[in-house]
Formats: sequence, structure tokens, C-alpha cells
Amino acid sequence: MQQLSLVIATKDRPDDLRRLLTSLRDQTRWPAEIILVDASRETVEGVTSEFSDLPIRYLRHFPPSAAAQRNAGILASAASSTLIGFADDDTTFEPSAFQNMIDFWKAAAPDVKGAAFNLGNYPKRGISLLKHSALAQRLGLYSRKPGSVARSGWQTIIGGVTETHFVDWLPTTAVIFQREVFKRNLFDDAFESYSYLEDLDLSYTVSRVGRLAVVADAKYSHFPSSEGRISARQFGRYEVRNRLYFVRKHHLSVPRCYFGIAIRLTMSLCNCLGKRNSSMFSRAVGNIEGLIQSRIAS
Repeated sequence: MQQLSLVIATKDRPDDLRRLLTSLRDQTRWPAEIILVDASRETVEGVTSEFSDLPIRYLRHFPPSAAAQRNAGILASAASSTLIGFADDDTTFEPSAFQNMIDFWKAAAPDVKGAAFNLGNYPKRGISLLKHSALAQRLGLYSRKPGSVARSGWQTIIGGVTETHFVDWLPTTAVIFQREVFKRNLFDDAFESYSYLEDLDLSYTVSRVGRLAVVADAKYSHFPSSEGRISARQFGRYEVRNRLYFVRKHHLSVPRCYFGIAIRLTMSLCNCLGKRNSSMFSRAVGNIEGLIQSRIAS
């Protein structure tokens, strides 16, 4: 019998968390336990008290780090759980999502190690001519195939799927892994300073030993919160640092990665000039600082 421990890392988002917990209460099948790992400045225990009927276990964790908070949740999970999942605090789930996900796991082959919920409100985005050009594909900088990881270390967005689909990586926004995955792998503490690409790193590692799926009828929505974010300039630095760390760790192509970063930097500058978006300028400045720091470190 499949039993699920669901880990939710949260920080300073009580309203988002309340909306998520409401959607979990409305599920036709609940997780066996919900481990809430809280790094908020003011505790969200008051929110959890509103959901005393749910099987919530509350953990306080400092300093804030999505990767470290998830690791704490994994280590605290019940030994009887065969599955360990993660949900961002700014997500919600359709009422049948967890039942459909558990049904998938009941029928899954032993080599399936991870499965993501299916994003139902995937935002429409413009296609980058640079990233999707034939030259970018030929040079191994990017791929048109959803859910793939190129030699440059750049992953392609999965988006919503109409049928269950197997991929090279999974976002931890809403995902479940076999418990056995965590006997050898936790979220890399290199991502604890800022948890960007920690999900790519973990799931890509898992994909080397098993398959990863996106389950079409297990649907959720993501409403990215503005709370708890770092500045665009800080993100630009981590964007470079974490990407290069991922590429070097998995023995991908560092030159291609630098080329990809150059494309990302160019895109930010074009957005800054074309749309007068000052945050994109700050992000580009952060990219440049990250590149300088990476050269010094190497």
C-alpha cells in the first residue's frame, strides 16, 4: 500500500499557505502526513491551527532555505511512508489530484522513481528566438523537447501535458518521489544559500537511475508569490553561480553553459531596452557579477 508524506517548505506566506491547505483539505484522498517546515519571521502555527483536521506535523527551521527545509522534512518523515512529495506554498490542487497520483504510483513500473503533478495554469510566454533557434539546438545549448536537459545545463520547461509524459527532470513545485531515492540523495547543500535549480539537480540525478513522469490527470495550479523573494540583482548572481555548479557537478559542457548565460544576459538587456524593465537591467548586472565571481573562483 502506497503511503505519502508531503513536505511543504514555507516562509512568510500565510495567505498562500492557507489557500494550499484548503485545497489539501478538499482532496478525495489525503497524504498520510503533511510536514510543514516553517522558516517565516512570524510563525504560521496560527494558520495550521485552522486545519486541525489535517494530519499536519509542524517544524520550525532556520535559516530559511527551501532546499534545507525540504531535507529537514525528508528526515522527519514517517518511516512507513513509501513516497515523499513536495509542494510549494503558493500552489493549489484539484480535488482528485492526490487520488489520481496515488493511482499512478500503484500501477507504476519499479523503474519509475519520480512523478510530478500536471500544471493546469501554465502561463503563456513569448518564444525566444535566441533560445529556440536552429543554431541553439545544433550547438546543444537548448532543446525544443519539453522536460529535457541540454549539454549546456539548460532545462526546457515542461508546462501542462495532455497525457502522462516521461522527462529528464522535474520541478519540486508539486512532485512525488519514491522514498528509496533519498537513501542516497538529498537536496545538495550547495543550493542552501539560495534554492534555485535545486530541483533540477536532484531530479536530474534521479533520472540517471530511473524514469521520471508527469502525470496528466493529477492537476495543480501555481500562483507565484511575490513574498519571500530576493532582488533581481541577487537572483542574477545566483542564476549564474547555481547553473555553473550544476553543469560542473554533472559533467556537462561548461563552454556551452557560458554561451547559454550570454544568451540569457542578452535577453535580459533586450527586455530592459524594449520594455523599459528596470528589474531586467538589475538581473543582467547580477549576471555579469556572477560571471566575474565564477572566473575568480575557478
